[in-house]
Amino acid sequence: MTFYQRLQNETQSEREHLLSAPIILRCLTGDICLEDYISFLSQAYHHVKHTTPLLMATGARISGDKEWLREAVAEYIEEELGHQEWILNDIAACGFDKETVRNSTPNKSTELMIAYAYDTINRINPLGFFGMVQVLEGTSITIADHAADCIQKALKLPDNAFVYLRSHGELDQDHIKFYEDIMNRITDSEEQALIIHCAKMFYQLYGNIFRELAPEQAAVQAA
Repeated sequence: MTFYQRLQNETQSEREHLLSAPIILRCLTGDICLEDYISFLSQAYHHVKHTTPLLMATGARISGDKEWLREAVAEYIEEELGHQEWILNDIAACGFDKETVRNSTPNKSTELMIAYAYDTINRINPLGFFGMVQVLEGTSITIADHAADCIQKALKLPDNAFVYLRSHGELDQDHIKFYEDIMNRITDSEEQALIIHCAKMFYQLYGNIFRELAPEQAAVQAA
């Protein structure tokens, strides 16, 4: 069994817990309001804007014997630049003020997930960040396109209100194969155990973000 397959198998229950968040279940049945979607996008903005800095921190701390991994991180950085602006533009396309979101503060669960990511990279081992990649990209390819279809059908929003979700559903299909190849080159048992542990933690932390979402959390006003 490859390490990537082992990672999938050993995080299955945590993944199922994330996907059972009430707002996700409601979304996939079309039971969603505009404020739900804006609330989701607002928190997505607050964690996605850290993706590039987190990747940079990871690359800077990778040891010299893994130069191949640093190069892979550099490729990730090129792919992820500016995605937080896609989210803000989606918010504007929904008729809300994107600058209010840009200047807002994240929910507690969002702040905790980002803090855990930085702490893992800086204090423990930069390879722990790949547990976060497993969660975010794996979740995207599982539900992003379907969620976008359900939300658009329910809310009658224009296509340009779904750039973030649809692009990640498509982009992350390629990213996950790239990620799989990277994971299968990690052969050290301690590093493998760390990535599995961090993936389980990130599934819980990311799931908490969805469970904290509520319409009143949107914190934005119509433009």
